Amino acid sequence: MRQSNRLKQGGRIERSRRLTFTFNGNSYEGYAGDTLASALLANGVDIVNRSFKYSRPRGIVAAGAEEPNAVVQLGSSEPSQVPNVRATQQALYEGLSARSTNGWPNVQRDLMGLIGKLGGKMMPPGFYYKTFMAPASMWLTYERYIRKSAGLGRSPGESDPDIYDHLNRHCDVLVIGAGPAGLTSALVAARSGARVIVCDEQEEMGGSLLASHQALDERPAADWLSDVLAELEANANVTLLARTTANGYHDHNFVTLHERRTEHLADTAPMVNGRRQARSRLHRVRAGRVIMATGAHERPLVYAGNDIPGNFLAGAISTYIRRYAVVPGNKLVLSTANDDGYRAALDWLDAGREVVAVADARQAPDGALVEAVRSRGVRIIEGAAVIEVLGENRVSSVRVAPIDAAAFRISGEIETLKCDTVASSGGFSPVIHLASHTGSRPSWNDDIIGFIPSLPKGMLAAGSAQGLHELGAVLRDGAAVGSAAVRDLALDAAEVEVPQVASLHESAAMALFQVPHDKPTLRAPKQFVDLQNDVTAAAIELATREGFESIEHVKRYTAMGFGTDQGKLGNINGMAIAARCLGRTIPEVGTTVFRPNYTPVTFGAIVGRHCRELFDPERYTALHQWHVENGAEFEDVGQWKRPWYFPQKRRAGNGERLETLEEAVARECLAVREGVGILDASTLGKIDIQGPDAREFLGRVYTNKWAKLPVGRVRYGLMCKDDGMVMDDGTTSCLAEDHFLMTTSTGGAAAVLEWLELWHQTEWPELDLTMSSVTDHWATMTVTGPKARDLLAELTDIDLDRDAFRFMDWREGKVAGVPARVFRISFTGELAYEINVQARAAMHVWKALFAHGEKYDLTPYGTETMHVLRAEKGFIIAGQDTDGSVTPEDLGMQWAVGYDKPFSWIGKRALTRPDTVRKDRKQLVGLRPKDASVVLEEGAQIVLDPQHAIPMPMVGHVTSSYYSPTLESGFALAVVKGGHERMGETVYLPMADGKVHEAEIVSTIFVDPKGERQNV
Repeated sequence: MRQSNRLKQGGRIERSRRLTFTFNGNSYEGYAGDTLASALLANGVDIVNRSFKYSRPRGIVAAGAEEPNAVVQLGSSEPSQVPNVRATQQALYEGLSARSTNGWPNVQRDLMGLIGKLGGKMMPPGFYYKTFMAPASMWLTYERYIRKSAGLGRSPGESDPDIYDHLNRHCDVLVIGAGPAGLTSALVAARSGARVIVCDEQEEMGGSLLASHQALDERPAADWLSDVLAELEANANVTLLARTTANGYHDHNFVTLHERRTEHLADTAPMVNGRRQARSRLHRVRAGRVIMATGAHERPLVYAGNDIPGNFLAGAISTYIRRYAVVPGNKLVLSTANDDGYRAALDWLDAGREVVAVADARQAPDGALVEAVRSRGVRIIEGAAVIEVLGENRVSSVRVAPIDAAAFRISGEIETLKCDTVASSGGFSPVIHLASHTGSRPSWNDDIIGFIPSLPKGMLAAGSAQGLHELGAVLRDGAAVGSAAVRDLALDAAEVEVPQVASLHESAAMALFQVPHDKPTLRAPKQFVDLQNDVTAAAIELATREGFESIEHVKRYTAMGFGTDQGKLGNINGMAIAARCLGRTIPEVGTTVFRPNYTPVTFGAIVGRHCRELFDPERYTALHQWHVENGAEFEDVGQWKRPWYFPQKRRAGNGERLETLEEAVARECLAVREGVGILDASTLGKIDIQGPDAREFLGRVYTNKWAKLPVGRVRYGLMCKDDGMVMDDGTTSCLAEDHFLMTTSTGGAAAVLEWLELWHQTEWPELDLTMSSVTDHWATMTVTGPKARDLLAELTDIDLDRDAFRFMDWREGKVAGVPARVFRISFTGELAYEINVQARAAMHVWKALFAHGEKYDLTPYGTETMHVLRAEKGFIIAGQDTDGSVTPEDLGMQWAVGYDKPFSWIGKRALTRPDTVRKDRKQLVGLRPKDASVVLEEGAQIVLDPQHAIPMPMVGHVTSSYYSPTLESGFALAVVKGGHERMGETVYLPMADGKVHEAEIVSTIFVDPKGERQNV
């Protein structure tokens, strides 16, 4: 477990805390403060993965979120598996267990690597579409093996033991990025009295200051950083969130932050006081102003063999040396097109290692950093670049040559240099992803050789995120942006003294993206643009040759910028190569669209607590406990637990047994038809609608008329989608001239309210009304049957006389001493009263009804009996007897449609389309099986000729089917083509077991066709 690449001193690690971990089954050692990546490098691990497409050996390249290769599988047990974790962002902890996501039988010797090496030239972009075309029947087989050979990590095979949180937050200023610009902005905002949230994706806040040489006010950068963080932490208005990535920026300054709360401690969250802590938390932040201080990513140069382990970004070399005290090699060659790359050479020399040479693509660079390297005896090859890296599993040497970047060619002799590490720097790309999430397109800036963000309203950019890279300028810009943000919020901006930073003379950077080779791009060794997706410069050139000119098309054809990488390292280089091939400039080619999430977010964090029992909460009525105590069997209706039926005990030999569903339903049905039954109907959706325009609104959303409905009356209505198809039905009662109570189906309540709000807010905002769901406020008890009036009369002060309280009336009074609204509505076809009381009084009224109902043999019934009773009357259930393709006319409900209303209603125009007036549309009918003992299967297909060859023409299907104890036979509702004109005809229903049932098409009303029972 010797850390061969670890320096004896330096870094920000805690050397007193040794940590052991495993990678690919091998045990290693690191320190607290390490990332998994720094610990692997410290232990000399070169190969961390195999590439996506060609299975080439891959090593660590970067030190942050931009790392494309070190994507690992984390977890020591099956439930704790987490795929696609960046080793550069995973803090080391005791017992950490990680594996490579690709490589069989192992990452060192991968069988697929042979295929990639031997057949790589036969796998250009889209090769599987060109290669696996025939025979077509084999595609599913091809696809299975293609998918098996590609891909990254795997999902766990067992349930996640962890919990996750969501937290809604508000702040005046949200600062994204806690580097020098972000911290200075936060300091200004905090001192100005603003509520501030600062988030940063790293384990520590500080950004580039954590590995900086430079002094601030002649003090080490770390000292200034400590002072600022201490002040911010002590401010009650400031929230600091380390290990927190801003993953998505949305409209109106709504930002999602992913905080990794315990992922740095263990592979499952620890228990504290017997309670498991949240593994991660998703903060949903609404900010007055958002300051994007996200910094910049260093761009690698594109040259042959740039994926061989030992290739690094120059800035990553500095980070590993200065922050983690890790030197990932011995002999370094640096290839750069700017002065910043020289920092890596200086850090390498300070670590006691050899810099073989620096290949600088510029002519006569003379910056301060260049001269510092030159003064230490390092050879600088001007006007040159590394054109190819040689080696198998580790860099062994490089080929360096003078280049003419403008002509894209080599301009001199090629030289081979022995080394084991290559660092490259092609410049810096501002991290503009968040600013692009709402559709803003960035603009190219030649001065910084990069894109700068087009900022949405309410967002400001600071520091390197808008192209400023010199530390002093970054600090000054951070203070200025912080002041601008608080002034936008009408606060007085506090003065903050920006620390002084010694300026360094810098040579101008050079725009260099792909390094030319001595062979044409298509014949040269692979030059990788997107390391994660194995996209090469040759692939992009081929895409342009094949006619893909839009950068979005090039992206999709080659997969550039896909996956967890999202183009952080490769996109700019890829665009530049496409521009060169197309003879255009980079601004003319443009950039691809960045979308959330910026880095991967686990499903657990997205879901939060909305899983298991909280994913789809169970809802109970105020009478639920009574139902439980009285033996009800339940069914799920929407989110509600509704009594399905109430089985009673029956004698069985010398003992007892519970009734079956069929027996209980038969008993409950007869009780309602012959005596009195009671149903808990509290789950029906109830929407309270009030306002001067409430009546007009109802006329627009319902198919029938509402202008003249008087106070005290109730009306049934159908509601259609704008395509003319029935979406819901129910009754609406007029409580006052400007006050109505709408009922909906149980399952459709939320959708109906959303539908009404949509039309009110977007189409008719001029209508003055409000809508509120009162479903949970009111408990509803339906008392129904021939003896319903006798029972209710014993408990109410309302006059229940037939003429005083007519069918479709409602009255206000008291029931069992409790204020109530009583509606004379019937879903059974019998005399019925729907009693509505405040939910808290429901149990009292329910028990009072049973106390008085004993003499009437009051029988509770459930939803199954309700279905039988309503179907006997031909009453529909939206979503069962309708399926989104049924119009009011199809249901035979022309009587519920007001075609002559003065204002059009939703769906009216659609009902005049040729398709909706066809005579052969499926129409609702009744079916009576020829064999009375048969109960047809719901969903059974209906044909006219059972002898027709298969496939038989199907003319309809069964929507509802039950056995009726009243009719002493099975019966059904169905939709049949032209059914209204087929009364008395015989149809056939072939079944899967070979049986064919015969049924007669009849009226949908099977019991009391004249409606006399409900009007008694």
